[in-house]
Order: sequence, then structure tokens, then C-alpha cells
Amino acid sequence: MFFSEAGTRPRTWEASPSEHKKWVEVFRACDEDNKGYLSREDFKVAVVMLFGYKPSKIEADAVMSSVNPNTSGLTLEEFLNIIRKKKEAQLYRNEIRHIFTAFDRHYRGYLTLEDFQKAFKQVAPKLPERITLEVFREVDRDSDGHVSFKDFEYAMNYGQK
Repeated sequence: MFFSEAGTRPRTWEASPSEHKKWVEVFRACDEDNKGYLSREDFKVAVVMLFGYKPSKIEADAVMSSVNPNTSGLTLEEFLNIIRKKKEAQLYRNEIRHIFTAFDRHYRGYLTLEDFQKAFKQVAPKLPERITLEVFREVDRDSDGHVSFKDFEYAMNYGQK
């Protein structure tokens, strides 16, 4: 339905030359011994430097499990690819947050059926009310009459299964 198409992720995002340069500089700064790769701990420091948070053990494990077994860590190329994907995901999540905020006209932190109806009237004035109601019910995963950001983000990411 509506969110199946709306939540489609953008194809790929490319870093600007200055952003790419910054990522390379962070890689080099974290590769203190000039090994040519980042260890698990080096990677964690790089994420803190670039994104402002320390990756969880699960995230670090997932990244390190994708490493070429012939090396002892992330090469520059692997690092740049991972950071590009993280940045792309961050931008996509910010875009979803922006859409949610536009729907949440009363700044309550959740959306009501009325919020959906007003938003849909603006973007699709000929859409039947019953479709808006169906979409709202689909997105309101716990059926409490409120769509949280988490519900909204899930719908935008996964659409109708």
C-alpha cells in the first residue's frame, strides 16, 4: 500500500569530496601503527569520531564478521563502504523523522487518525477516507490509536508485508 512505495530507500548516496577526505583522515588517525587496517577497537573509535556514539558489541561484531579473513581488520576500502552505508542510513532516518514531524502538527510525539487525515488531504485530496483509515490502522501496530515514531519508521522501512 502507501508506505510500501514511500518507504523505498534511495538508491545510493555519494559522499562529497570533503566528506570522503574526512573519512580517510579518520581512518588514518585511528590506524595509529600504519597497519593498513582498523582493528575492532580502532573501528569503534572511528565511529565515535564520525557519528558521536560508541557502536554496540552487536554492531562491531557484525562489521568485523564482514572483514576479509586474509586481513586482521577493516581495510580503508571496507571502512569507507561501511561508513558510506551508515551515513546513508542516517540520512534516510532523518528524512523519515522530518516527514513524521510534518505530520505531527501538535508536536505530541505521536500521530492520530486526524493527523493522518489532514496530511493525506494535502498530498492526495482525492484519496478515499477509508484508505486513509486503512493506512492508519496498518501503521498503528499496537492499535492504541496513536502512531509513534517507531511505528511510523517501521512502516516507512518495511511497508506492508
